[in-house]
Amino acid sequence: MGRMDGKVALISGGARGQGAAEARLFASEGAKVVIGDLLDVEGMRVAAEIAELGGDAMYVHLDVTSEEDWQSAVAAAVSSYGKLDVLVNNAGIWRRGRVEDTTVEDWDAIQNVNSKGVFLGTKAAIPEMRNAGGGSIINISSTAGLVGGPRSTAYTASKGAVRLFTKATAIQYAGESIRANSIHPGPIDTEMIHQVWQGEDNSREESIARTPLGRVGTVDDIAYGVLFLASDESSFMTGSELVIDGGSTAQ
Repeated sequence: MGRMDGKVALISGGARGQGAAEARLFASEGAKVVIGDLLDVEGMRVAAEIAELGGDAMYVHLDVTSEEDWQSAVAAAVSSYGKLDVLVNNAGIWRRGRVEDTTVEDWDAIQNVNSKGVFLGTKAAIPEMRNAGGGSIINISSTAGLVGGPRSTAYTASKGAVRLFTKATAIQYAGESIRANSIHPGPIDTEMIHQVWQGEDNSREESIARTPLGRVGTVDDIAYGVLFLASDESSFMTGSELVIDGGSTAQ
């Protein structure tokens, strides 16, 4: 028995990194997985790899800033697999900039993907979760959604928005058995963290030094947290924050 037997999940940003790890883990635990991303070649490759291992996955082109794309992705999940139980709002972008260095264009781009994208995905998924009798929404925020960060004003603001949007969703839809929780990763070894470190000396060492467990996290560290929130094991959790950060925000 898999921990997600019988469930249908849609994961945004599922073509690589953290999202791809979530997709593979969900499929290995019995879920039918819809991978949404802008990276068509990579996304189709992940779906094919899952199928080769005996899992069930499909890829859909998804620009998370487009309401039409979200409606199409949800419709594809339901037409292919009959329902939608789980949504993982995983897609996100990062750009450097203190307040004075942040352009309006960078601010808008980050809010559009990281904040508006989560809103649009949630809005599109709720009617189908209602039809399924309930569901679980997992929004990937960040430790930057809990505490201030020196490198990116807009990213921190966007992830703070995700944190409280999650709580609003949770209390509005708890009566319909639709749960919403946020995950707050610390430094995780993905392409994004290398973008954060770019051009800085000893950034990796500094990140490790600030993390009590003494290492950077892996995509699987996060994926197992997402799996828990997607499964019925977390059925009494909604509006909560799952912090997976090696202890960095505990100090």
